[in-house]
Amino acid sequence: MMTDTAAMRFDLQVISSWITPGSRVLDLGCGRGDLLFYLQNQKQVRGVGIELDEENAAFCIARGLSVLHGDLIEEVADYPENHFDYIVLSQTLQQVYDPEKLLTVLLSVGSRVIVSFPNFSHWRVRLQLLLTGAAPRNEQFPYEWYNTPNIRIITLKDFRIFVRKIDGRILKKVAISSHHHETQGEIVRRLPNWRSTYGIFMIAGGVSQQRHPAAIAQIDAQR
Repeated sequence: MMTDTAAMRFDLQVISSWITPGSRVLDLGCGRGDLLFYLQNQKQVRGVGIELDEENAAFCIARGLSVLHGDLIEEVADYPENHFDYIVLSQTLQQVYDPEKLLTVLLSVGSRVIVSFPNFSHWRVRLQLLLTGAAPRNEQFPYEWYNTPNIRIITLKDFRIFVRKIDGRILKKVAISSHHHETQGEIVRRLPNWRSTYGIFMIAGGVSQQRHPAAIAQIDAQR
C-alpha cells in the first residue's frame, strides 16, 4: 500500500504537496491511481478520477478508488461549477485534442487546476533536433513520430502564454528535472526552459473569464 510520496512519480510528489488535506480532487487521466490513492489515504481528500484506459480504470476501482472510465472532456462537462477544489491533469495535456476547450471548462469546474507536462524546449531536445534533423526521442518522448500518443509539443514559455490567452492566472509554478516515470528528481531554478524536463503549474480562472454554462454549451454544440 502506498503510504509514502517517495513511491510516486516525482511530478506527482510535487503535486501532492500542493493539495490541502480534506479537499475535493478530480484527477484526469489518473492512470493506475497512485496520486488519488495517496491523497485519499494520507490527506483524506474526497477524490474522483477519470481514465480513458479501461484496464487502468479497473485497476483503480480494485484499489477502492472512485474512478470513471471515459473521455476526459465529456465526463468533466457533467460536473457543476466550482465542484472541485483541485483538478489535476498530470502528463496528459500533450495528448488532448482541444486544450483550450478543456482548460476553459476545468477552470470553471475546479477552483484550481494543476497541470504537468514534458518540456519540449529542454536543451537535449533542441540539440537532438539541431544535429539529427529528426523528431527527438528521449525518456520524456520515447515514441516515434508515427506512433506517439503525444499530439502537442509544449514548452514552459508556451504554457505561460496559453494561460494568459484563456484569461487564467498562474498561482504556482515549478520546473523539475526527472525522467519519465522515475520517483527521483530535482527542482530546476536556473534557466528552467532550457534545463527542466517537466513543468508543473497551478492555475485559476481570471476575473473576466467566461464561466461554466457557456463553456459547457460550446462543448455540447460540438458533440
